[in-house]
Amino acid sequence: MKLNLRSLEAFRETMLSGSATAAAARMGLSQPAVSRLIAQLEQDAGFDLFYREKGRLAPTPEALIIYEEIDLAFGGLERVDTLVRDLASFNTGALKIVAPPSLSEGVLPRILSRFMERFPNVRVSIDSRSTETARAMVANRTADCGFVKLPMDRADISTVLLSSSETVCVLPEAHPLAAHPELTPQLLRGEPLVLLGYGTRTRRQIDDAFRACGARPEVKLETHTVGSACAFAAAGLGVAIVNALLATNYRKPGMTIRVFRPQILHDYAFMTSALAPPGRLANALLEQARGYFAETDQLA
Repeated sequence: MKLNLRSLEAFRETMLSGSATAAAARMGLSQPAVSRLIAQLEQDAGFDLFYREKGRLAPTPEALIIYEEIDLAFGGLERVDTLVRDLASFNTGALKIVAPPSLSEGVLPRILSRFMERFPNVRVSIDSRSTETARAMVANRTADCGFVKLPMDRADISTVLLSSSETVCVLPEAHPLAAHPELTPQLLRGEPLVLLGYGTRTRRQIDDAFRACGARPEVKLETHTVGSACAFAAAGLGVAIVNALLATNYRKPGMTIRVFRPQILHDYAFMTSALAPPGRLANALLEQARGYFAETDQLA
């Protein structure tokens, strides 16, 4: 036996409103149409659901038992309907993002403040992992999307370039080299330097730039974060050569930033799995990220 959903709805509305006439008004039907639906339900069930006395309907004990289950079922359908409408209007949802700690501490909060202002009811989860782990999470869709530094050679990930950031030198404003608009390996020859850890792609590019002019970097301190490199530079321990996008987060009074030449770029991208189209929330975050970087690039 398969019960008709419309008949079940007519039964529920009759129970809620107390009469077939009121149920008909709630359903946008005629009273005879509702009566026919209830009669069909009784026929399908094989027993009466209402006592009919002088034009009035009174539920049978069986009807009261059935009503509890039907009301729960329709309540679930109404919740699904509300959920679908909320998802369509971004009134609910969840987004899991992976990003390197360097972005999570500066750039990402600014992007997310815009995103969450637009979608205040969306729950956001940030996971700061190593580059390889972050890429794997996006590829296998453990995370919805992420921010990553290029280059990257993975066929299972799609990327959208967001920003190309210069390499810069961070130093005290009173430093003699601050008089130059750009700093080169020739100008930095013999100058104590603060560099990020040996073995990174950017570090190799910096070493190559010095080597090309017959010099070698005078490394005073090695560190693994841009924040600590800028702090050491502010303390006068050396000129820090770092990523401009990240360095601006740590700029303090008394410090200045100069472009490093030859140009060394840091490309950042938004990544999603190439195995399935990104979700609507991921696309909305990409839109906010593009807007943020477009504005900051204009101000640079």
